[in-house]
Amino acid sequence: MDKERFLAPLENKDRVLVARILDQAEFALKKTDPVATDFLDPSEKTLCSEVIHFLPEIKTLFFGGYRKAERQRMVLVPAFYLTEAVESPLAYLSIKPPAKKGKVAPSGAEEPCFTHRDVLGALLGLGLKREKIGDLLLTKDEAQAIVAEEIADFIQTNLTKVGALAVTVEAIDPEQLNIPVERVKEIKSTVASLRLDAVAGIGYGVSRSRMAREIKMAKVKVNWRPVTDPDYKVDVGDVLSMRGRGRVVVAELGGETKKGRLVVKLNRLL
Repeated sequence: MDKERFLAPLENKDRVLVARILDQAEFALKKTDPVATDFLDPSEKTLCSEVIHFLPEIKTLFFGGYRKAERQRMVLVPAFYLTEAVESPLAYLSIKPPAKKGKVAPSGAEEPCFTHRDVLGALLGLGLKREKIGDLLLTKDEAQAIVAEEIADFIQTNLTKVGALAVTVEAIDPEQLNIPVERVKEIKSTVASLRLDAVAGIGYGVSRSRMAREIKMAKVKVNWRPVTDPDYKVDVGDVLSMRGRGRVVVAELGGETKKGRLVVKLNRLL
């Protein structure tokens, strides 16, 4: 395998990731068995998929726990191997605080018992790598963690606190996941051009000048990669994201208005 032809055009961070994936692909072929990567974010998943596409001797499967999971593990499978025989490399954990005796949660109370930061911080505090942890799902009663199967027992044994709260951890089935219901707000508008600051400004309901400042401060990502140029041109299918403000998908581009402005349709995921 000529790895250098894949690595040469890449930036340093991407080179490290792709080199590791190529090593794992070689290992899968050598041992004639599936090999699972760490969890990949959507940008990493796209990059690795593009590389593996040029290796016909390898097939890929993705496991995230549920259909729209953001973080997923890629399983590299020798082409002759039956994909139906590939087992999921994931484990599912429920993390709960102690029940409050004599107290019943008020009807309609939906605030999560933990924050995403608290749960992730507690897991990383055990010495685990972020790459071994998938999506975290939060409800008012528990946090659910999708993790690499090889670390599940360690977490069950060693995770005793999230923040100041004592917790219990138990394995659950994937059917028990509290998969979030996605709410979508459709936004139709017009822009002078497909500049990132113009489109993101409409999607997030702020002025173009303010959005330009946010972009320059690296607060905006396009397809999960930071973009710092307000003039960056977006296209159909691009996913814009800002921490704490959700995502905006460029759903459709229409024609021009009589004044020469472009019609855009955005889906803001709430």
